[in-house]
Amino acid sequence: MAAYALRRCLGAVKVIHKCGSHRFIAKRCLLSSAYTDSKLWDAREKDHQNLALLAALMDRTYDRNFPVSSLSISRFVDNISSREEVDQAEYYLYKFRHSPNCWYLRDWTVHSWVRQCLKYGARDKALHTLKNKVQYGMFPDDFTFNLLIDSFIKDEDFKGACSVVEEVMLQESFDLPTTQILSVYALSNYLATKPELSVSEERALGASLMISGLKQDNSIGLSAQLLGCALLGKVEMAAGIHAVFRGMPLMWTPGYLGRALAVMERVAAAPGDGKLAKDAVDYLEGLLQDLSSASDSSSGEEESGGEEEGKKEEEVDEDDQAERDKLPFYASRFKDLSGQLQSGGKVDPSPLQVLVSSLVQQSLASAEGPDMEQYQRKVGEWEAERQQLIRREKEMRERAEEERLAHQAAKAAAKQG
Repeated sequence: MAAYALRRCLGAVKVIHKCGSHRFIAKRCLLSSAYTDSKLWDAREKDHQNLALLAALMDRTYDRNFPVSSLSISRFVDNISSREEVDQAEYYLYKFRHSPNCWYLRDWTVHSWVRQCLKYGARDKALHTLKNKVQYGMFPDDFTFNLLIDSFIKDEDFKGACSVVEEVMLQESFDLPTTQILSVYALSNYLATKPELSVSEERALGASLMISGLKQDNSIGLSAQLLGCALLGKVEMAAGIHAVFRGMPLMWTPGYLGRALAVMERVAAAPGDGKLAKDAVDYLEGLLQDLSSASDSSSGEEESGGEEEGKKEEEVDEDDQAERDKLPFYASRFKDLSGQLQSGGKVDPSPLQVLVSSLVQQSLASAEGPDMEQYQRKVGEWEAERQQLIRREKEMRERAEEERLAHQAAKAAAKQG
C-alpha cells in the first residue's frame, strides 16, 4: 500500500519529465569534463609492467605463503589495458584482501581501480567490489565516489547510482557539496521512476535520503530528511526498529515517523524561507493513511482471531508495539502541521526532483572547483608516497642482494678453509 502511495505522490513528476526544459536540466546534471578528466591522473610517472610476469610472481609469492606487497597490486591495477585484465585484477584484489598485508591496500589503488573499470567498460565490476567491500577492501574517497555516481547518472541508470550512494551513506561520506548534490539527484530521479521497492531497498533509500539531507541546510535537505524518515518509519512499522538500524549508521531509538513530523514542525516554526517539497509531504500523508488503514484492519482481525493471534501479538517487541500505538497521534499531528505549512506558504509545489535539478544548475559548477584543487593535492601526496615505496623496495632488494652475496662469499671461504 505504501508503494502505491509513493507512486501516487510522485505522479506529478511524470508530467514534468516530459517537458523540454526538464530534459535540458537532466543533461546538465553531470560533472563537468574538467572534473572527470583523467589527464592529471595519467600524467603520473609510469611504472610499466608485464602483467603476465607480475601475476606469475604474485602467484609464486602466495604459494610460498609470503605476503604480496601493496606496490605489486598497485602496479597490476595501474597497468590494466583491457577488459579481460580487469577480471584478472579483481582476482588479485580479492587475494590481496585475504592476505596478511590486507590493511595496506593504498587509497590510490582503489581510485585507480575505479578509473580503470570506467575506462574499460567494467563499471559493473567497480560496483561489485564496492558492494562487497569487505571482500575486496574497496573504501573509496569522496572524489572517487563522485566519478562512479556521475557515470551511472550519465547513462540514466539511477538505480545503479543509488547503489553507489548507499555505499556513500554506509561510509558516512557526504562531506563534499558535490557528493551531496549528486546523491540527492540520483535518489530523487530514481524515486521518480516509481520503482517497486523491497523492505531492504526502502531502508537503504530512506537512510541515504535522511543522512544526505542532514548535510544540506535548505529546502532540498529538509525535504530529503522528511522523505527519508518517512521511508524508515514505514520499515519500522512493518518490521520493528531493529530492522531499521542494524548494519546502518542510524539511531536505534524508535520513532522515525515522529522524526519526520519533527522536520515538518521545524520548517513550520522557522522564520526563514525554508520549504518542503509537496511530493515529500504528500508521501508522508499517504503513508500514514495506509498504515492507519492496515492497523484498523489488523485490529478487527485480532478481535475475531482467537488464541493464535494472541500468540503473535506476544511476539511483538514492546517498544515496536508502543510505536505502532502512536499512529493515531501521528495522523492527527500531521494534519495540524500540514495546515500550518500550507497557511505559512511553506510547501513548495515543485517535486523534489525538480528542486534538485534547479540546485544542480545553480551550485554544482561552483562546488567542483574546491574538489579539483583538493584532488590535485591528493594526487601529489599519493605520488610522493608511491615513489617513497618504490625507493624503499629498491633499497630492500639491494640489501637482500648484498646479504646473498655476502652469504655466498662466506660459504665459499668456509669451503676453502
